[in-house]
Amino acid sequence: MSMKDVGYRFKEFWDDFRKETSGLIGLGILVLSLVVVLFEPVFLPFKDVDGNWRNISYWQDSPPAAPPAWTNLFAAEKSATTAYLNDPIVEDVDDPDFGLARVYTFKYNYKYDKSPLDIIFRAKGDGMLFMNLTIERPDGETVYLGQVYEDGLAGDDIRFTVDTDARSSVYEFIRAHASEEAIANSDSSNVKATDIIFAKAGADMLSAREPLKGEYLYKVTIPASLFEDEANRIDEAKLIVTGRVSGVLGTDTSKRDIYSGIIAGLKWALFIGLVTSVISVLVGVLYGIISAYFGGTTDTIMSFIFEVFVSMPMLPILIVLSATFKPSIWIIIGAMIVFYWVGPVKTVRSMALQIKEETYIEAAKALGAGKWRIIFKHMAPILLPYSFANMALSVPGAIVAESSLSLLGLGDPSIISWGQILHDAQLSGATLNGLWWWIVPPGLFIAVMGMTFAFLGFAMDKILHPKLRTR
Repeated sequence: MSMKDVGYRFKEFWDDFRKETSGLIGLGILVLSLVVVLFEPVFLPFKDVDGNWRNISYWQDSPPAAPPAWTNLFAAEKSATTAYLNDPIVEDVDDPDFGLARVYTFKYNYKYDKSPLDIIFRAKGDGMLFMNLTIERPDGETVYLGQVYEDGLAGDDIRFTVDTDARSSVYEFIRAHASEEAIANSDSSNVKATDIIFAKAGADMLSAREPLKGEYLYKVTIPASLFEDEANRIDEAKLIVTGRVSGVLGTDTSKRDIYSGIIAGLKWALFIGLVTSVISVLVGVLYGIISAYFGGTTDTIMSFIFEVFVSMPMLPILIVLSATFKPSIWIIIGAMIVFYWVGPVKTVRSMALQIKEETYIEAAKALGAGKWRIIFKHMAPILLPYSFANMALSVPGAIVAESSLSLLGLGDPSIISWGQILHDAQLSGATLNGLWWWIVPPGLFIAVMGMTFAFLGFAMDKILHPKLRTR
């Protein structure tokens, strides 16, 4: 077949396909999915999510079980949203404690009713570093947070959290402003530091906690004399405001960003679905052609083998295999191929029985063409286009099968899949605790991806299957 013929047939197919609305919707979603996979780093807020999904320390700066940020739109009281401040203002100033000092200032505009859960300062340091940390509030008050002293640094991480490291300092701020009666009548040791920092100061600040909105200045002050030694330095200074709501799809109880998990799992959903369907359908098509062409005893034996496989329950056997062997994505794909190849066999066999009686097949035999040449040269090219619809319709089943195994805890733990996310949600009692944002997105994406290939399969079936052609 020449390239001209291929181009003509593709154009003919496209003219029919674009008349199928469902097919165009499925194609649009598929193209969008492929774009997301190809440019995954652009869409991921956490770039190293693939290798760190189960690394607890990687997610330590995120809030646990936080709803999506957009839920603020429907809340009467707005919660602070997680924010990342990566560009501090750096200036040298005269400091009453250090004399000449280098100050890193982070500006944070607080406009919410509920305070953040934590404020985390992070940097990388070399040599020796000594720093004071403070917050200047919109009312002119300064909250002293604490000091950090590190020596012998070699590109090591520096981490200071208000919720943990500044508890005692914030308590001093409470004592300076709250009445003794209010302090005596409340358990101030259990009050979150951020609740105090972002509340108006006053005698009843422990009970009233009226939000103080405006611009807050988080300052890190380091003696300038330290930087006279070139071995002492601080890099990558940043501030993380851990909000009560976070990200596009919120976080789970392990502080992992669910949106990042969904995006990272997309490529595995497509990979599992496409590899399984393409290989299994190709095997099934060739099996049906060979069975029909050779006929006789060969056809009887192959039909018996087909009946054995088609009668075997796939999911229970997959569960046994995953429980017996170490869970691996390759074992799962291989097992699904073993069961999915039977799908197109009957249809292909019936069509091949008709094709082998055609005149051009008889002519090929008369010219001395061998059996395998006839199968691969004359029959397979005609029947393969009809298998495209089967390929598309097989993808949802493969995605759902892998998700089911992962939901049961029998998936490959080394990858991020939507089934794995649902499994973690099940183990953590997300349903009982009302963490709907942990359950709905992966389930919805599984359904949408299945719908995408179902739309494509139905559209191609109408166009390519002779009995279903409507135009």
